[in-house]
Amino acid sequence: MPATVNASTTRFDPGTVTLVGAGPGDPELLTIKAAKAIAAATVLLVDDLVSDAVLEHASPKARIVHVGKRGGCKSTPQAFIEKLMIMAAREGEVVVRLKGGDPFIFGRGGEEVEHLREAGIEVQVLNGITAGLAGLTSLGAPLTHRDHAHGVVFITGHAKPGISHESRGTDWQQLAATARDAKLTLVIYMGVSSAAAIQADLLTGLPASTPLAIIQHASLPQQRHALTTLGELPATIAREQLGSPAVIVVGDVVRGVAAIAQPETFRDAPDRRVANLRF
Repeated sequence: MPATVNASTTRFDPGTVTLVGAGPGDPELLTIKAAKAIAAATVLLVDDLVSDAVLEHASPKARIVHVGKRGGCKSTPQAFIEKLMIMAAREGEVVVRLKGGDPFIFGRGGEEVEHLREAGIEVQVLNGITAGLAGLTSLGAPLTHRDHAHGVVFITGHAKPGISHESRGTDWQQLAATARDAKLTLVIYMGVSSAAAIQADLLTGLPASTPLAIIQHASLPQQRHALTTLGELPATIAREQLGSPAVIVVGDVVRGVAAIAQPETFRDAPDRRVANLRF
């Protein structure tokens, strides 16, 4: 069984597959290697969250196949996508699987690499900037900070189909306690639809006044974002009509964003109800 190709070798040969992270949406956030891979591809399998501007790097002769994968919407079955990749590679195509963000952060890249290896297909992975990083960066704040956050947790708020909130595997109450004690930032992907349930569990370990940011369409011209607190999370989503794709960032690092617009918001009144602080 072939090993995954070392990503330091920039070769895009016929009969191979490259999983490429297209980043959060802004085409200028593509890596140079990602742009080279897109240009070299003869077949591109493209997720819904990849912007049209990113596809401008593709060859005019390339075959572009849109294989939508978006929570809450009708999606192309994962098994069918994997079958397409294998078929195209066996036909001698240079295949690029183009994903929003990073293929290995909630992009099902691990599953795809496993299936391609099992089929004897050579595969390499090119990382992209994930929305959880780009979102808060766009607001001028870091995910880690020596004073406010000693680490960061990337976690999905989207249950696997057929699995309830209670049994989906994420112990949000334990996570809240750990985030509090270890001073961690929580970055929640695909959590908008489950925000009320997630909030209820996080409030068992984190105070309602914990700063929080919701960022929709990170890095794109249509980006919308709101600053609020954990106690106001569902109300803010409903009032501001925020939806997917969005990331929710929970933790003291968000204080840095609030301080830009309203220095007194969290510094002078940490228990004050704060919501709808958009920029």
